Amino acid sequence: MQRLEPPDSHHLNAAIGWLGLGLREDAKVELKLISPAHQRHPDVLEARWTIYAEERQWTAALEVARKLLSDAPDRADGWLHHAYALRRAPEGGLEKAWEALAPAAEKFPKEPTIPYNLSCYACQMRQLDEARVWLKRALKIGGKEKIKQMALADADLEPLWDEIRRL
Repeated sequence: MQRLEPPDSHHLNAAIGWLGLGLREDAKVELKLISPAHQRHPDVLEARWTIYAEERQWTAALEVARKLLSDAPDRADGWLHHAYALRRAPEGGLEKAWEALAPAAEKFPKEPTIPYNLSCYACQMRQLDEARVWLKRALKIGGKEKIKQMALADADLEPLWDEIRRL
């Protein structure tokens, strides 16, 4: 993927900075200033997805995630964003999010967020044995203490909290 050059790179950096400060409207202004040729750059799409996700505009977030997945299939974030938005979009749901993310587990075996999210989806679908398998994989890849703390703060995994506490 082509690297963004100034001034587009400056606008993207400013947008990311504004997002870090919680100022989405300012981030949107910066993203609009990026040249049309670079509006579909994966980093620009990531920033745009973040805005839509923070605004809980799941249909728009899903559309952006699909572009990111199409344009940069070798980026794990595209797969994660797609499944995350699909879970919440009116046309989606847990099962569709699961189906969308499951192939990424093989494609990105060192990315702990993928098995972690699959564990969350399985847990919410009441497939607790499946959820345990994916959570164990996330713990192994991402580090036991880090993933354990995340899991204990994640309502999606509440049915497993007693087990997770004992890890």
